[in-house]
Amino acid sequence: MQSDPALLASFLLLLPLVLPGQPQLVRNVLNSMDENGTFQCVVHLPNNSIFLQQLDQLQSTLQELISKYEQELSRAKEYVHVIEDQDSQTLELSHMLESRNLGVTVSQYDNPSFNLLRLELEGAQELAAQLKANGGVSGATDLLHQLQNQVTNASLTLKLLVDSARQSFHALREEVDILEGQLSECEREKEQEQSSRHPGLPLAPGSCAHGGLQKVSRPLVVKLNWRGLSSKAGAWGRDSAPSPASSLYWVAPLRADGRYFDYYRLHKSYGDLVLLKHYEQWKMGYGDGSGNTVYKNFMYFNYYGTRDMAKVDLSSNTLVLRRPLPGATYNNRFSYAFAPWTDIDFTGDEKGLWVLYATEESKGNLVVSLLNDSTLEVEQTWYTSQYKPALSGAFMVCGVLYALRSLSTRQEEIFYAYDTTTGQEHHLSILLDKMLETLHGINYCPWDHRLYVYNDGFLINYDLTFLTLKQKVPSSPMKRSSGALAPSKPIKLNKP
Repeated sequence: MQSDPALLASFLLLLPLVLPGQPQLVRNVLNSMDENGTFQCVVHLPNNSIFLQQLDQLQSTLQELISKYEQELSRAKEYVHVIEDQDSQTLELSHMLESRNLGVTVSQYDNPSFNLLRLELEGAQELAAQLKANGGVSGATDLLHQLQNQVTNASLTLKLLVDSARQSFHALREEVDILEGQLSECEREKEQEQSSRHPGLPLAPGSCAHGGLQKVSRPLVVKLNWRGLSSKAGAWGRDSAPSPASSLYWVAPLRADGRYFDYYRLHKSYGDLVLLKHYEQWKMGYGDGSGNTVYKNFMYFNYYGTRDMAKVDLSSNTLVLRRPLPGATYNNRFSYAFAPWTDIDFTGDEKGLWVLYATEESKGNLVVSLLNDSTLEVEQTWYTSQYKPALSGAFMVCGVLYALRSLSTRQEEIFYAYDTTTGQEHHLSILLDKMLETLHGINYCPWDHRLYVYNDGFLINYDLTFLTLKQKVPSSPMKRSSGALAPSKPIKLNKP
């Protein structure tokens, strides 16, 4: 550009005003004029990377402080809301207590006899005070003083009686409330017991002479599993054959990760199980999940990482058979809700050995197959309308599938039944209490008509009550949603 002395002077005059007191950004200024009279100015800026890093660090620190301030402000607002809610609840509770106490005082403690006596004593106290103020009666000063003390003592005694009556009433009221609650609970239990009582002899072991499941007892906690609280998932029970040769009990807790099945224990009796004595502990090949069961002294489980069914001889801890389950999904594809790695679930009943699973063809709905317990071949298969991951578990009784769903952390509901004999399904509502949140490894034993459940590390069982044949619930078909894969007739599969 053409030289402009005035512009150059202005530029040179501005430099000292900008630079003093600031980091030296201009290291050197060189100027020259070429042959055409063009003035050239070269400014060399330093490479001050340290200053730029400090600036970036300052900006980062500022942003972090702003973020922390916003978080603390948000917490403070939440605390304010919590305190306001607590103040409101406290005020409401105070009003309720005041109104309740006021009502009790007026209706219970304002007894006319107490009031009349209190007024008479107050009059006597006033009269004694007047006589004492007037100097009393000649020769009766001591007597007047004694009477005044007696009136005062009588007033105090009356006050103590009133206070004692109030306390006694409160204590009595609380005792009555407790007794009324206990009486109501006893009446409810008695009604349930009477409604579930069957005429005739008790149900024989392994018998299906009943009209279906009616009731589940309260849980009986046997003990914590032998591996401790870290093994929250697992399974346990008795031999699920209708006529077991022995009273063998088995316990199979999983590792702490809730997937691997590697150890199990066998107890010769219920007493040995409770006392942790006379047991055999075995290690075997890895299993997947808590879908184990024992049938005719063989343990059945899902072999790790595959769709294979495995069969172990408990008398020798020998893997005698391993066979794939056709079409079954695995590796946690369609497991029960809150119980991962339960893709393949074995269960036994009066009719035989069953396996519960899901397939891609069924779109995740529960599939029921009857197995040949010797060869593990699938003999028959039924498709239900229930999405397996929405269920918390299932079991078989006399060829009828019963499915559970979680209602809360302390209660389950047996809400669905599928009869493989008729191919019909229906809804029901049987409540099942639980000690802890998650159920694993639900196994039914036809010999004693009990459910054996592994509940977050604890061994629990339930007694089952059945309807009589006269009370049998009709198996009317349910309404199915469009697209539900649930044929009403069993599918007969050809054996290979």
